[in-house]
Amino acid sequence: MATDATAPNSTVVTRPSTSQMQDAGARSAAQSPVGLADNFQTFLTMLTTQLKNQNPLDPLGVNQFTQQLVQFAQVEQQLKGNNLLATLVSTQRALQSTQALAFVGTTAVVEGSSAMLARGSALWTMRAPKGVEAAVAITNAAGQTVYSGNLGLKAGENSFVWDGRSNDGGRAPDGRYRLTVSAKDGSGQGVAISIETQGTVDSVDLSASPVLLSIGGESYTVDKIKRVVRSSSAGVRNSP
Repeated sequence: MATDATAPNSTVVTRPSTSQMQDAGARSAAQSPVGLADNFQTFLTMLTTQLKNQNPLDPLGVNQFTQQLVQFAQVEQQLKGNNLLATLVSTQRALQSTQALAFVGTTAVVEGSSAMLARGSALWTMRAPKGVEAAVAITNAAGQTVYSGNLGLKAGENSFVWDGRSNDGGRAPDGRYRLTVSAKDGSGQGVAISIETQGTVDSVDLSASPVLLSIGGESYTVDKIKRVVRSSSAGVRNSP
């Protein structure tokens, strides 16, 4: 005859199923407005609850429970860190937009060899590490050389104003032109020359990421702006 081997007064403890533990975790998360990492008492409660509900015939190590909960807390902190980073990025973008709008209407200097010829004047700034002799050439949008000449550059900043006159004596139409410079020192060694151009900031594209400034038909990010200057026609001019 079959008999029940379970003692009348004994208590059988079984390990809860995975779905039961998930449901319990969901209810706990819904009831508590704070996260696990924010409430150490919640951490201890969850730990002891798992210990109470484990199967005494097949117990899990306490270290394993601790590691699981610590990992959960780390993941939660990472998620919070991601949310904080997203907020910082949004704030930074708003600051960039405000900064960019302040440039509208100003004359900004950016690194680049392309400049606009408008009303018979185009301006570039050349920076030389030392005094050099330089050969300059100006090309139009089609890549044709419209002006070339030789200049003496001093160490530091040198402004070059082109009046739009070509080598054959004609006048180049208004538009975008590119300056190239080849420089050598007294011993004939080549010297690198950095070229900057300036123009009025016409508009700002706030929909772009990062924000773009329109200067003479070209787009630049805010970090490309070297400085803001007052308009001036003073500088080294090409030969008439």
